[in-house]
Order: sequence, then structure tokens, then C-alpha cells
Amino acid sequence: MNVAAIRIIGIDPGLRNMGWGVIEVSGSRLAFVACGSVHSSARESLAARLCELHEGLLRVICDLSPSEAAVEETFVNCDPQSALKLGQARGVALVTPALAGLPVSEYAANLIKKTVVGNGHAEKAQVALMVKFLLPKSEAKSPDAADALAVAITHAQLRISRSLAKSLGSSAR
Repeated sequence: MNVAAIRIIGIDPGLRNMGWGVIEVSGSRLAFVACGSVHSSARESLAARLCELHEGLLRVICDLSPSEAAVEETFVNCDPQSALKLGQARGVALVTPALAGLPVSEYAANLIKKTVVGNGHAEKAQVALMVKFLLPKSEAKSPDAADALAVAITHAQLRISRSLAKSLGSSAR
């Protein structure tokens, strides 16, 4: 049986740097497509920065045509003002693919680390190493891009698990 490839964009929200990574999944096979970061200028107003992130992410989605999106649920342990700004950037990360017609899934950072590394408390360097191992052709030049690829890998793995569980459930009837 030949399985159609699904293109997934993973997004690591951030106000200064929003990481993105696109992979293709065919069955259980993962293939690297592209990755990078969308940046906003700290000299701009918050509204202008959010527009920069939206426009940059929308360009990536239009150029690479993913069919599904996955976003990391951000956990912040810092001052309320920073948390609020990060939350607004996360809103851009959620609404941009949704407005482009993509289904959007969200994953906790611990689940992403557990899925990719096998340890929910793994360090960023461990995540980046496993991303490179799972996607040998990947060329993540920033931690944000590597994290975004990890988000996409997590979505791919969990959607395979859900699909398998669904097919096993329907065949048992």
C-alpha cells in the first residue's frame, strides 16, 4: 500500500524569533523539507512586530504548502510582561496557519522532548542532536528552527499513533 505524503509545519513561537520547520511524512518515514526563523525587530511597536511575524510565517506557508500545522505550547517562568508578549506571539503562531486553512495541533514542551529524545526534561542540545539524527538532511541553524522541527516530528509521530489506533479500533468491530 502506497501512503500519500503529508507535509507538516512545526512552529516554535517567539516574539523575537519564531522558529519553523517543515517535514514530509509518508507512512513512518520522515523527510526534511526546510526550516528557519521569522524575525521581528525590537525597535518596532508590538503590533508591528506581530505583523512581521504573521507576514513572515504566512510567506513560509504559501511557499512550502504544508497541509497540517503543529505549535509548541509555551511554558514561561518569567515576568508577566514577557509572558504576555510571548502569548501574543503564540497567538500569531496559532492563527496564521488556521487562517491559511490548516488544521492546527498543539503540544506541550515536555511531550515534544519525550517524543523526540525519550526524556521529557531533555536539554535543547539533546533535542537538536536527535532532530539531526532523525532528519539527517536537516540544516537547522538556530535553536528555534531545531525546536520547530521537533514539534513537526512530534506531530508526525503522534498522528501515526492515532491513525494506527483508529484502524485497529475499526478492524476490531
